[in-house]
Amino acid sequence: MSEKERKLPEVRVGSSPDGLAPISVAEKQLGAGPVQWLSFAVVALCAFGADQLTKWLVSSRLALGSSVTVAGPLKISHVQNSGIAFGLFSQATSMVIVLTSVVVIWMIFFFARSGARHPLLPAALGLVIGGSVANLFDRVISGHVTDFVDFSFWPAFNLADSFIVLGVAALAFFLIAPDRYLPRSTSESHKASGR
Repeated sequence: MSEKERKLPEVRVGSSPDGLAPISVAEKQLGAGPVQWLSFAVVALCAFGADQLTKWLVSSRLALGSSVTVAGPLKISHVQNSGIAFGLFSQATSMVIVLTSVVVIWMIFFFARSGARHPLLPAALGLVIGGSVANLFDRVISGHVTDFVDFSFWPAFNLADSFIVLGVAALAFFLIAPDRYLPRSTSESHKASGR
């Protein structure tokens, strides 16, 4: 047999011109695009700005350790926290700064690779990173964060903490969301529409 006869025939799947392309190339890319980056940046900057503004208002108008009752159990209290949630690691501010920085960098890298995977992802990670960077900024500049939302039966917290919790809750939804929320490849879209 000649070398020409020994060559195996080229096999193509379906009529798609990229039938021989690896799945990773044929499928829609999931990395963050300009729209996802813009959404992420707007949410993160708004979260950072709102947190810093409220902390400044509390610090400039309320003496440290004092409180103002708003309604029922809700009070605005000027509290300083050098640790993380519930005052944990209050003597390890440097370690908290390093760990927070590593987590923020990892989340940005994750977003760059997966930002288009789910429509909630830019807002969810924007909230988490905006809140994390706001508290990180305070720890680097002042060595502590200012907490002020006080329900008496719960440790005081700030807006950055709230944004982080909301963002993590949205991320948890994203991780357990059914596949119908994920972007589909072009071929899958054609199948779903019956073309």
